[in-house]
Amino acid sequence: MRIGIVSRNPRSWSAQQLDKAFRDLGSEPIFFRFRDFVALIGFGPKVIARDYDVLEDLNALLIRPIGKGSLEEIIFRMDMLHKLAREGFPVINHPSAIEKCVDKYYALTLLEENGLPVPKTVVTENVNRALRLMEKLGSEVVLKPLFGSRGHGITKLIDVDASRTIFMGLRLVKSVIYLQEFIPHGTRDIRIFVIGDRIVSAMYRESNSWKTNVAQGARPKPLKPTKEIEELSMKAVKVLGCEIAGIDIMEGPGGFVISEVNSQPGWKGIQMVTKEDIAKEIAKYVLQRAKR
Repeated sequence: MRIGIVSRNPRSWSAQQLDKAFRDLGSEPIFFRFRDFVALIGFGPKVIARDYDVLEDLNALLIRPIGKGSLEEIIFRMDMLHKLAREGFPVINHPSAIEKCVDKYYALTLLEENGLPVPKTVVTENVNRALRLMEKLGSEVVLKPLFGSRGHGITKLIDVDASRTIFMGLRLVKSVIYLQEFIPHGTRDIRIFVIGDRIVSAMYRESNSWKTNVAQGARPKPLKPTKEIEELSMKAVKVLGCEIAGIDIMEGPGGFVISEVNSQPGWKGIQMVTKEDIAKEIAKYVLQRAKR
């Protein structure tokens, strides 16, 4: 089988892990960047990636982080993936799941609507409303980018005057103001890694600060998830339509809270605390889903 892997960096650690895993399972992984794709209209349902007709020459497409781009680029990428999915071609994760997870507001609204615990959040384009509503989020407030991952761009706000300056700067560049209550969680949170209908691995991410992303220096520690954590994680991926996902959970004074679901998760940190070969489990799952 030929499996297309869309990656912004085919030489990354995770890409090389996937390359080996697919080859060990007797399949041929082919790496693409989004700039390799051409979508054709009026030629029949065709999407070309370099010299490959995606629908005819490949058996599935695994989407790794789609990377940054202009609004036009991101919309085109997602439209193209939706087209492939409508043709019955296996795209993993499904583009609708990617869209839900990459947009923090969209994801949290869906989780809340389905009864899952999420942080109190304020999203607005209005500086004055943001400042007035900050007090409803508590004495400490976290500012996040609406789109983003790996802990980049996250700031804790305490001072109202400084917050006003930050909010005005965000609006100058047409960014949305995305605020969340700070959940006291010590210096650790939880990451659950799901493939298909099972939890493959779990870890605590322990840090020297309130930021607990491995990309920000947190250390992976083994975790045997409780039944409650398992149920929260599996319900979250079902709500968002993810087949492969990383679920971030904080344990605060009021219990567990889902802070984010990542539809294109890395696994370098969580691989350190499990005997499972995560890349191989991903490859096995994709091959099961691939068209014959």
